[in-house]
Amino acid sequence: MTNNTAHIDTFARDALPPTAQQAEYLFDLDALQFPEQLNCAVELLDNKIERGLGDKIAIQSAETKWTYQQLLDNANRIAHVLCDDLGLVTGNRVLLRAPNNPMMAACWLAVVKAGGIVVATMPLLRARDLQPIINKAEVEFALCDERLKDELLEAQKLCSHLKTIYLFDASANIEAGTELEKRMLSKASTFPNVKTASDDIVLIAFTSGTTGQPKGTLHFHRDVMAMCVCVGDELIKPAPDDVFIGSPPLAFTFGLGMSLALPLHAGATTTLVEMPSPDNLSQAIEEFGATICATAPTAYRAMMTEANKTKFASLKKTVSAGEHLPLPTYLEWQKLTGIKMIDGLGATEMLHIFISATDDDIRHGATGKALPGYECCVLGDDDLPLPPDENGRLAVKGPTACKYLADERQLKYVINGWNLTGDICYMDVDGYVFYQGRADDMIISSGYNISGPEVEAALLSHDTVAECAVVASADKDRGTIVKAFVVLRGTINGSEKLITDLQDFVKESIAPYKYPRAIEFVESLPKTQTGKLQRHKLRD
Repeated sequence: MTNNTAHIDTFARDALPPTAQQAEYLFDLDALQFPEQLNCAVELLDNKIERGLGDKIAIQSAETKWTYQQLLDNANRIAHVLCDDLGLVTGNRVLLRAPNNPMMAACWLAVVKAGGIVVATMPLLRARDLQPIINKAEVEFALCDERLKDELLEAQKLCSHLKTIYLFDASANIEAGTELEKRMLSKASTFPNVKTASDDIVLIAFTSGTTGQPKGTLHFHRDVMAMCVCVGDELIKPAPDDVFIGSPPLAFTFGLGMSLALPLHAGATTTLVEMPSPDNLSQAIEEFGATICATAPTAYRAMMTEANKTKFASLKKTVSAGEHLPLPTYLEWQKLTGIKMIDGLGATEMLHIFISATDDDIRHGATGKALPGYECCVLGDDDLPLPPDENGRLAVKGPTACKYLADERQLKYVINGWNLTGDICYMDVDGYVFYQGRADDMIISSGYNISGPEVEAALLSHDTVAECAVVASADKDRGTIVKAFVVLRGTINGSEKLITDLQDFVKESIAPYKYPRAIEFVESLPKTQTGKLQRHKLRD
């Protein structure tokens, strides 16, 4: 690490894992040779004004359109509020709480420009969810959409560190807003950006916490720019005339990248949708003429109706991440839209996508290859690389890496310089990665290893199945069996005959021993806000 940190409050820096517990970093690409001083907000926003993009629309929503100059002016005013009124010291943590809207984006950029550390949170988190995040990150300040204040105020009662909360109005009308907007009125639209080090911490991103206490992942300024290089320049390759749209919250690193960092890096336009249900997202794609869409596979599947087909006419590229993309969903989307879906495998710990493919490099059934700047392999039980086509634990290294906030789980995530993502995969001789499931999604039944996602993909190919999830279920004879929870399409009703039909269909699609010996029809599946199936709830 460099010694020229701009952080006076060194809490987060002091909480970094020891160097020996961190993975090896790779900076092989010329574009990854970052200077020692780097403020990613300056790179994403201020530098676009210098490029003459001040009058171009940077960010838009149903109520608001801001040019790059307007976004910069508002981010600068908020940065002044943070420093002048709140007394922010560089390195302080600032919690952000809002749905995807321009004010949330401006707040994110403002914290970064001021040398603070962003702790963004999902809008639906309750007080009991917010409490461990606030306490673990020792958050002192919060900027919150006034519609979401109740749970945060309740959490504040339980958190001694959280001193001050400023509310803001999502309408982004600073002359008719709440506390934050009123204070912005008297602030200058210019701001002396803090000259942070490239390895100063800029973000503490918490995992969804669906299986236990949330883990805070620490990310540097250079990590954000590495994401823009490796995912943006090398994979998505957006142009300034592109219009981004998506559903992941900005608090989710997939959303941060696809709905803020990558569009601004490219000098493009981003569209923020506060309530991005599949119907709302489809409508917004048509309304704003979006060209690049990012969401989860379950959302794409729900969006695929003949009535929506014309709404996707403006789309050029679509990106799927947050959950494994089943092959039937990929094929159905391509048939409906003519677009080859970009499937991305990433992790909050690594900030964003590190394995993917696009255009002619896409192979059916494979997630893709390591992005330029990254390397990957598959490790066996002895922590050594396996030969091609053998299942094992996916290991990755590149310009980003896992850095847990004072968490002993760091010792399990990093092994021999590799980041172990928790994914079970195999690689072919050409380096393509074939996803088999999460480590805890592998089902062992009568001695056979069965991939839950593989069975799900087979079921999704059946005309009656809208969604499904496959888990292990206890069985006295076999130890565990494959059990499928199935959501049926439209008005189709479940029956014993349909169970048999689905079982026979799977037997004909994949190895017969993998078929679901138990099927339960349900109205919906439990998911996180980011669209991930919560299989542990089904197992429970």
